[in-house]
Amino acid sequence: MEICIDSLESARNAIEGGATRLEICSLLSEGGLTPTAGFLNKIKSFSSIPLFAMLRVRPGNFVYTREEMEVMLQDLKVLKDYGADGFVFGALTTDDEIDVEFCKDILSAARPLPVTFHRAFDQVNDPVKSLQILINLGFERILTSGQRDTADEGLELIQTLIQEAQDKIIVMPGSGITKENISKIKRETGAKEFHASAKKKLMTAYGTKKVEIGDSKPIIGINSTYIMVTDRDLVQEMVQIVLNNAQ
Repeated sequence: MEICIDSLESARNAIEGGATRLEICSLLSEGGLTPTAGFLNKIKSFSSIPLFAMLRVRPGNFVYTREEMEVMLQDLKVLKDYGADGFVFGALTTDDEIDVEFCKDILSAARPLPVTFHRAFDQVNDPVKSLQILINLGFERILTSGQRDTADEGLELIQTLIQEAQDKIIVMPGSGITKENISKIKRETGAKEFHASAKKKLMTAYGTKKVEIGDSKPIIGINSTYIMVTDRDLVQEMVQIVLNNAQ
């Protein structure tokens, strides 16, 4: 069970809940961006499970300029020096094909650490062809919702991809995975790894609210906002469901 996190509290909760790997990001509200080295280093100090760092320089699409790639390659180098156990990356061309050259650059810089191709995969024109390209490039896994909004909706394609992969690459369902549907997704696709955020709303009170900053969600009549934090108990429940279904 891989849990994506963007805070120290979420990291601790995921680890205590039994996650087997963390995807370390900043700004999950934007789909996940590259974390800071300090953030990764702090989690490394109390984590005994692998930490995979997101490499994504900005929100939006996955078509990058050479300058943006240079930023991500430099971030990779720094995060590797700070103890990342792997990376999460995806790049596409303007016609929604795998950007093979940029992927080669990342894989080469990450070596010998593994790299996951993230949900940029859900934008490609031909998922089966793209799967083979990623196998040939040397990615360890693909994160996908089966090119639908949620993995539950994309079950048919996920099942096809797992069959096509023939254990040459891990196909990991992600997006909208909950304790209510994870058993079904595992049963119908044959997936062995799963990706979730397992989040809950956490209220954060503060003093006088003078202005709106960023995309905080104000609660009417109360000077407070909420943040999304990984729920330890929910992670534990999901892990247990997967383990029980494996028996």
